[in-house]
Amino acid sequence: MKMISLSPIGLDHEKGQQLALRLNVLLATYQVFYSNVRGFHWNIQGEKFFELHLKFEELYSNLQIKIDEIAERILTLGETPLHTFSDYLDHSAVHEAKHIQAGREAVEVILLSFQAILKQERKLLQQASEAGDEGTNALMSDYIREQEKLVWMYSAYLK
Repeated sequence: MKMISLSPIGLDHEKGQQLALRLNVLLATYQVFYSNVRGFHWNIQGEKFFELHLKFEELYSNLQIKIDEIAERILTLGETPLHTFSDYLDHSAVHEAKHIQAGREAVEVILLSFQAILKQERKLLQQASEAGDEGTNALMSDYIREQEKLVWMYSAYLK
């Protein structure tokens, strides 16, 4: 019979490590997404400049909070969060978006990024549930609910 080693928060240590690995990929994805949105905020041009400039600032500020929460969750699980740009680029599910100045193109990249992030978060939600990790589960559930609404709003903007 295999002995189960528990982490300080009472989770199966091995399951916590697996969750932390997946959370690190999510962290990397958020970091690249954040960098993209920050660039959109700085470089946006055109008739919707004022509207999008503010929306992009709102979005990257929100992403920055989530980046910190994800890193802290990884630490809570007893692991080390990724923290170099090379690691972020190697592990991210979204790619760098360079030289985007058109609002429509920026919003399209944002929607594709949310699609990738939501896919990761749903997998994490399932994995956390199976591991009995209510902390990660609650975090992912909150993110999914909020981001599904943002997808609806950004999609409506494109119509």
